[in-house]
Amino acid sequence: MSSNYRLLSVILFVYFMAWSFSFSLFPIWLSQEVGLNSAKVGIIFSINSIMALLVMPCYGILQDKLGLQKTLLYFIAFFIMLIGPFVSFVYAPLLQTQFYLAAILGGAVFSCAFLAGVGTLESYIDKQSRSTNFEFGKARMWGSLGWAMASYFAGLSFNLSPSLNYWLSSIAAVCLMGFLAFVKVAQNQREIAPSRTFSPVKQLTAFFKIAGLWRLSVFVIGVSCIYAVFDQQFAIYYTSFFDTPEQGREFFGYLTSAQVILEAAILYLAVKWVNYVGIKNSLLLSGVLMAIRIYCSGIVSDSISISLLKLLHAIELPLMLIALFKYINMHFDARYSAMIYIIGFQFTTQLVASMLAVAVGVVYDHVGFALAYQYLGLVICVFIVLSLFTLKKDVIKTNHEQSI
Repeated sequence: MSSNYRLLSVILFVYFMAWSFSFSLFPIWLSQEVGLNSAKVGIIFSINSIMALLVMPCYGILQDKLGLQKTLLYFIAFFIMLIGPFVSFVYAPLLQTQFYLAAILGGAVFSCAFLAGVGTLESYIDKQSRSTNFEFGKARMWGSLGWAMASYFAGLSFNLSPSLNYWLSSIAAVCLMGFLAFVKVAQNQREIAPSRTFSPVKQLTAFFKIAGLWRLSVFVIGVSCIYAVFDQQFAIYYTSFFDTPEQGREFFGYLTSAQVILEAAILYLAVKWVNYVGIKNSLLLSGVLMAIRIYCSGIVSDSISISLLKLLHAIELPLMLIALFKYINMHFDARYSAMIYIIGFQFTTQLVASMLAVAVGVVYDHVGFALAYQYLGLVICVFIVLSLFTLKKDVIKTNHEQSI
């Protein structure tokens, strides 16, 4: 097994660990530590999404042009290093005095580090997997394990000091820089780095002319985007099932850790499952599971049931992620794989989430989380039916789709 596979697996582990420390309890931090209501938390997530929208196209275009070069990954790691001091000395104080300024600055930093950065890192490792012949799903599994490890301790460290998790993210970024230095870069892969010229306008024009992109967008907008909005404030809802916020935070950390460990195990097996069920069917199945989880989250009334529903995410995500990369590599030109994943999937998710986050936050305040979740689950059901007709059928290729 290649040394790059081992290094990139460790990099995914550390990156997701840093992301989990910062974001697994982020809505709880905003609500219980900063004191924001659901509408303002929705505004924060909306602005985060808008800022990510500005960063993602740049990341997608640059990464396709850089190919396997690591420049952009170092840039992302640098922003993660800023998280600890930024949250403690800039972001938290400004949220109390200059809310919108804080939201914009926070959105910029979080987008460069995580919200746009994760798609760039995953796309880079997908390119590496095709270049050096290892399975993306097995490498991505280590990212889930990193998130699980951080989530296990996040509730405890939050109770010790609400800002501690953000400093742990910064420490993880230092390790990330070190591991990146040892990743080997292949120089002779034309399909991975198509040209040395850089023309963002031409790249974007070519991207939007890609045939069949709208078919994938129907699924992304109606399933992935709605799920992203649901997940934004779910932690706040989850803690309401416990006697105290402290108990809720602690159990949420434990549950997230267990969920992501299960997710990692399923990621390891998901390649065979997707190949057996089919790529299109796997995408649709992941959407069905999301609809069930969201709708049922609005009708259960005890902590055990809501916890079991959250564990469904361990099946949804691996199916969708592996099937999505396989769908992209099956139906689109590999030269544009980063742009399709980052712009076509990540960008679109953030775009719709930014438009819905504030509105859904207001709905939470007026009708409550439970009824809002039932509405969101029904909306996903409608788009799953549409996706049944819009997603392309699987086609047989010799080796191309086997490389993930």
